[in-house]
Amino acid sequence: MHLDPPTGPPTVVSIHVAKGRRLPTRSVPRVEAEAGAGLVGDRYHGSRHRHVTIQSVPDLEAAAADLGRPVEPGLTRRNLTISGGTIPTRPGDRITIGDVELEVVRIAAPCRLLDDNLGPGAARALHARAGTVFRLLTSGTISVGDEVDLAP
Repeated sequence: MHLDPPTGPPTVVSIHVAKGRRLPTRSVPRVEAEAGAGLVGDRYHGSRHRHVTIQSVPDLEAAAADLGRPVEPGLTRRNLTISGGTIPTRPGDRITIGDVELEVVRIAAPCRLLDDNLGPGAARALHARAGTVFRLLTSGTISVGDEVDLAP
């Protein structure tokens, strides 16, 4: 997945949810974000803190260059992929996607499933590029194309 360099604020380029922990993710055009609970229809809906995971296209492209093969957003098991920008990693920092406010919980570590989904070396290639885990502070709909405000 290669996108031209963004000319404005970053946007949501893909949304993925999975009904269960080991089930494949599916791409959706929009998702309901429920404050304090997570993304409706996702495996982590109802969890205490792990509501949304966000990654960026430039990080996926860098991982793909290291791997020597494409890294498709849905195979990383992250929920949202954004077009660019630096995703905050400091706990407590906040971002906004459309009308939905999110708060950083922690850096997302690459999971062992990545080598199964993307091939050997994927978890290593995504080290420090696997995105950030957020909790939802407000409810609303997140759609592909929504602008992302990464300013803390």
